Amino acid sequence: MTRCLVIGKHGQVAQALAAVGGADVYAASREETDLRDADTLRRALDRHRPAFVINAGGFTKVDAAESEPDEAQALNVTGPEALARACSDAGAVLIHLSTDCVFDGRKASPYLASEVPNPLGVYGRTKLEGEQAVLAAVPQSLVVRVSWVFSRYAGNFVRTMLTAAQKRPVVTVVSDQIGGPTYAPDLARALLNMGEQAAEPGFAGWGLYHLAGDDTIGRADMARRIFEVSARLGGPVAEVTDILTADFPTPAERPLNARLDMRETARVFGVEIPDWMPGLETTVKALIAELAPPGQGAGKAG
Repeated sequence: MTRCLVIGKHGQVAQALAAVGGADVYAASREETDLRDADTLRRALDRHRPAFVINAGGFTKVDAAESEPDEAQALNVTGPEALARACSDAGAVLIHLSTDCVFDGRKASPYLASEVPNPLGVYGRTKLEGEQAVLAAVPQSLVVRVSWVFSRYAGNFVRTMLTAAQKRPVVTVVSDQIGGPTYAPDLARALLNMGEQAAEPGFAGWGLYHLAGDDTIGRADMARRIFEVSARLGGPVAEVTDILTADFPTPAERPLNARLDMRETARVFGVEIPDWMPGLETTVKALIAELAPPGQGAGKAG
């Protein structure tokens, strides 16, 4: 029996969950648990008999969702609803991960889980519909919104910045998008803690929660922090040029404020997200080693 089954083996949250949880966590590949095929979900639940499931899968490419809405709908709405029903039938608790992109980012302060969402694009809309589908199908589920997740795993902002600095001496980064960086292993520990509590008999705290770092920083300043750490560790460095989001068009509009208020999560579950800087140090060190050319040490770019 697997204590926790994770959907989405190759994403950074899934990889962090597997690393943190060890033998208690099984991260399933798409072939094993395809959100587009409910039969695979039921077979995996029968095979592993988990106490709880964390859905870290889905369509996560924000810009690509604009041109692939049907795929985003299948992976972010239809699939999670089928997973919720399969978990309910198997007696497993579901924690379904969502995103700050369900909000429009126009609020000045961090968003509460109880506030009315207003997504700006296809990605945010399908993630919101997925939340609603999961809780409508199985109210005894948890939906957890996360934001600005980073780690050594998979694609994320830290990897993007370090890779860019290997190629050019100056990078342009939006300065008016703000959020709370969240180190994936810290997020994973909190999610596993929440799953263990939710799997206990008598648990009644079902519904929507936020789980994210509470240190507010802009994207451009976050990039500068990344390069400060990288410089100290002998990794790639670039100069950061600020630009406004309005002057940096992308297929999908991003919320300017991605901050999530997780005080209710802390109250109900007693979990916290630690300061992100130690996680950044660990991440940058690992990525410098990974991105260095074979047989060469990491050197500064620029």
